[in-house]
Order: sequence, then structure tokens, then C-alpha cells
Amino acid sequence: MPELPEVQHAADSLAAQIVDSRIVEVTRLDWPRMVETPAPDVFTALLAGRVVRGVTRRAKWILIELDSGWTLALHLRMSGYIAVHGPEEEPDQYTHLALRLDDGRQVFFHDTRKFGRARLLDTAGLALLGTAHGPEPLDADFGVAEFAVMLRGRRRAIKPLLLDQRVLAGVGNIYADEALWRAQIHPLRPSDTLSDDEIARLHDGIRAALRAGLDNGGSTLRDYRNAYGAAGSNQQHFNAYDRAGQPCGRCGAVIVRTVVGQRGTHYCPECQRTEG
Repeated sequence: MPELPEVQHAADSLAAQIVDSRIVEVTRLDWPRMVETPAPDVFTALLAGRVVRGVTRRAKWILIELDSGWTLALHLRMSGYIAVHGPEEEPDQYTHLALRLDDGRQVFFHDTRKFGRARLLDTAGLALLGTAHGPEPLDADFGVAEFAVMLRGRRRAIKPLLLDQRVLAGVGNIYADEALWRAQIHPLRPSDTLSDDEIARLHDGIRAALRAGLDNGGSTLRDYRNAYGAAGSNQQHFNAYDRAGQPCGRCGAVIVRTVVGQRGTHYCPECQRTEG
């Protein structure tokens, strides 16, 4: 967390506020290890004077497109969020990256757990970031047939496979649980045992779960906010995730929590049976 819906909302709300603004300077970088490339001093020097041309998303990365062929790629990881503030706002102890814009406004990367990451990429680096991730599940060309090839070419438990960003971009713990609940598939089912009907249901379930997250402004469990500082409401509509001990909305059985691939996992033991 944040996952595809949250990162998309973060990118969209950031774009609405900072496109065509110039980054005057980096006013704070108190956790240099968050910068993966280039070296922190080069990172801050190259950002100064850059104009924001657009803000997009790839997988769970926010991509701030700059002039001169550079892209500032930001990953929120577990607890990060990015917000735009006025000129007088003071960064708190959890704001580890701050940019000042030419109109005095500031962009703060707030991250209580210091898991967030930043990269300043040239065109080659941006291309490598793209190829390091699997297809976007909401793209029009991500069809059931392509999904079936992905699943049947691997023998892994289905939930960890969905979380693998090299296989499928943007899906994390929340939306994997929600998608599997919608498809009525147990999270430990081997990917190569799914029937044609189950693969089609899971394809639809992934897309439906992600679209619900987008429609509801993303999921805010603790830290996530969009670039206006607003929380999402999708957590009010979960079917499985974070609902251990509550009744399944489809069959009434009690949702259980287990651990799959070192991740907390929620499912209905009646609707999502191990044998399919």
C-alpha cells in the first residue's frame, strides 16, 4: 500500500497542481538513502530549474515528467504520500523530500517509515523502469488470453504471483485479496491449475477491484492521502481485505485471515475453496 488506484489518484491530483511549474530548488533531503539514482548531490542539482511537463503513473511509481528529458520517479512504498503546500508551510519530521516551486508553493514527500524511494531518470532509465514491470491490468490490451498465458506458464500460488510486479503491474495486498474474493479463488491455488472460467473470473475480478478503488478515491488505512491531502474511502467497501471475523457479503461465512507469502491474507473459506 499504496497500490495502483492510490498511486493513480496521487499522480492525477499532483498533475492538476504542478504541471507547467518550475522546480526552483530541493529545500530538504534529510534521508539521502531514499534517492536510488543518481547520487543525492547530483539529484538535487539536476532537479533545480526543471519544468514539470506532466505527471503519470507506471505500476506503483509516480512519474513526474520534466524538461530536458528527465523524469522524477517516486515510489510511496508502505507509508508515503505526496502533497502540495503553500509557501509558509513548514515540513514536519516525516517530510524527507521537499521541492520549492517558482510560485512559492512546495511539494512534500511525507513518509513515516522511510521506505519511499526516488529516482531521477533519463530516457534510458525510464525505459528500463517500464520493462522491469509486467502489463498494466487496466490497459485495453490486457486480455483474458494474455492473462491465461501468464498464469499457465508459471506454477506458483496465485496470490504471490499477483503481487509480483514483474508479472503484473500495480496490484498489491489489498487488491489481490479483493480480486480473489470476487473471482471465488483461494489465494493458495496454484496458478497453472485454474480453469478457463476461473481465469476469466479472476481477470474480471482484478479489473473490477482496481476500478472500485479508483472510483472511491483509493484506500486509506493509515497514511495514504492524495496530493490535496484528502483520504480515500475505498476501505469502506472492502469485501475481504481487513475483514477478518466479519461475515462474507456473498455467503455469510466468516472471513478469515492467514499469511500467504509473508503477507496478511483475507478470504472466505466457503466461497474460496482450495480445490476450486
